[in-house]
Amino acid sequence: MSSVRPWRDIARRQSRQIMVGKVPIGGDAPIAVQTMTNTLTSDAVATIDQIRRCEEAGADIVRVSCPDVESTAAFKQIARASRVPLVADIHFHYKRALEAADAGAACLRINPGNIGGSDRVAEVVRAAKANGCSIRIGVNAGSLEKDLLEKYGEPCPEALIESALDHIKLLQDHDFHEYKVAVKASDVFLAVSAYMGLADAVDCPLHLGITEAGGLIGGTVKSAIGMGNLLWAGIGDTIRVSLSAPPEEEVRVGFEILKSLGLRTRGVRVVSCPSCARQGFDVIKTVEALETRLSHIKTPLSLSVLGCVVNGPGEARETDIGLTGGGNGKHMVYLSGVTDHTVQSEDMLEHIVKLVEAKAAEIEAAQVETEAAE
Repeated sequence: MSSVRPWRDIARRQSRQIMVGKVPIGGDAPIAVQTMTNTLTSDAVATIDQIRRCEEAGADIVRVSCPDVESTAAFKQIARASRVPLVADIHFHYKRALEAADAGAACLRINPGNIGGSDRVAEVVRAAKANGCSIRIGVNAGSLEKDLLEKYGEPCPEALIESALDHIKLLQDHDFHEYKVAVKASDVFLAVSAYMGLADAVDCPLHLGITEAGGLIGGTVKSAIGMGNLLWAGIGDTIRVSLSAPPEEEVRVGFEILKSLGLRTRGVRVVSCPSCARQGFDVIKTVEALETRLSHIKTPLSLSVLGCVVNGPGEARETDIGLTGGGNGKHMVYLSGVTDHTVQSEDMLEHIVKLVEAKAAEIEAAQVETEAAE
């Protein structure tokens, strides 16, 4: 059956599904949003506090680095306190993977090729199986194996894909199949090409990321271009936006990327103009205030905020609640796309917040009623 708007359709790549704790990855599961803590893992209190902020922002999964025995010692307390599954980030020291699996990790992020020989991989696999852990194979252009760099001369899509396939074989040789794979690079072209090639070569879930993307603005742009291309092509089962910014910002950016493609819906989607001399109120300050005041809303709904009547009415017809600037401090409010009433500048912010909260409550009540009737 064809879609009403086929130009919006995204046909997702069919991957097999694995579990990261209680979160399904791949198959027809929603694309999961991940982030990573940047506190000292050995400081359990600080790490838990940061995880809590990420949970509030909507994170489905959080990764925690385990570089030393003090970190894995604290991991058990952190895992008990976390409401979302935790991925233990492991490099080189295979014993940290064993400890993290025993301490409650839902997934182990490893590079099978850099934790030792087949016997050590076998130990990690045994620990993962015993504790119900999945594994994320993490290939990175910045840490490719020496033999692959010698073979290809530089990091290239073929090298990243070959590294991933080699690591997959290591796990499969030990009859382990609960894995997802990432082939990350800071170069957008390299990352996108590698993921596209890998997507054709394997059926496992893929974890997307443009690694070391940069600061909040630059990193958001790079991530949106790179992951946006892949997601639009139907590739990707879980994402992490890598920013030199607080991890909760990574979560927010990740959701905005997914929301813009219609792949996830969470919270208020704001449509707003950049403002100009025609604006009837300060659009930029109003949008900033509304985004802050409405950050607690998790129910998907749309809000348009436009400064004048040029595009305002048209955008308002497509959103749940709309606000269009008028003259003399008197602005038009639209409900479900229909002109409804006016509001004065001094009352505008509080009024819109109350309307959005009421609409969210209405949608939530309708969902409860529908679920009860099923």
